[in-house]
Amino acid sequence: MKLGTVTYNIARDWDLPTLIHHCKAAGYEGVELRTTHAHGVEPTLNAAQRKEVRQRFADAGLTLWGLGSVCEFHMPDAAQVREQIESCKRWCALAQDLGAHGVKVRPNGLPEGVPVEKTLAQIGAALRECGQAADAHGVEIWLEVHGPGTAHPPHIRTILDQCRHPRVGACWNSNHEDLVNGSVKTYFDLLRPDIKSCHINNLWDESYPYRELFALLQGSGYDRFTLCEVGTPIHADNGVVFMQCYRGLWRELSSVPRV
Repeated sequence: MKLGTVTYNIARDWDLPTLIHHCKAAGYEGVELRTTHAHGVEPTLNAAQRKEVRQRFADAGLTLWGLGSVCEFHMPDAAQVREQIESCKRWCALAQDLGAHGVKVRPNGLPEGVPVEKTLAQIGAALRECGQAADAHGVEIWLEVHGPGTAHPPHIRTILDQCRHPRVGACWNSNHEDLVNGSVKTYFDLLRPDIKSCHINNLWDESYPYRELFALLQGSGYDRFTLCEVGTPIHADNGVVFMQCYRGLWRELSSVPRV
């Protein structure tokens, strides 16, 4: 299990050289680049720019773990869903060019007046097509456990069962919707076979059982990234200090017997 960061929101204002420097200085191993942030890594990059970004990560010995798109497929309008699928395909092509492992997508709510089962099936069908594109580009799709209503882990399970594509999995998002009687085990076990990436938030928040989550991840053989995703931007001058403190807390909480 490795520690990395999402640029949302800790590093949203850092350019790519600053981001890479701070990750290396703080002992982080990987990054998920969320769209619209100061790093500027977007599908609009040309071939030379893509080559430069890939080389920057290679030179630093830092893993470009994923690209954090905001592609979502829950809308009732079929044209909007089609636009989002085509956008996801462009993100998959970018991920391949940059050497990233996957593209994060999300559901973002349950539309009013539409049966829940219909929305979940629609998302699953869209993801299946995205999974086919991901397969063609040698990358993965990670469905973030996200959105009003759609963050309910059983709904994510239904979506993935509807999708049924080996390149598509879940991105655990450390939401309070994960909890059943204060524990994440019930819903972790529900999604465990498909967890391909993991976001972690405020590790000092004692209302979320991070020690249990890390033990479950380790016990399942998870050897991928847990990615710091905190809500407050950090000034670049203090970035390394914050990241080092966060890493120290992550190491303490993850040093537990497997369950």
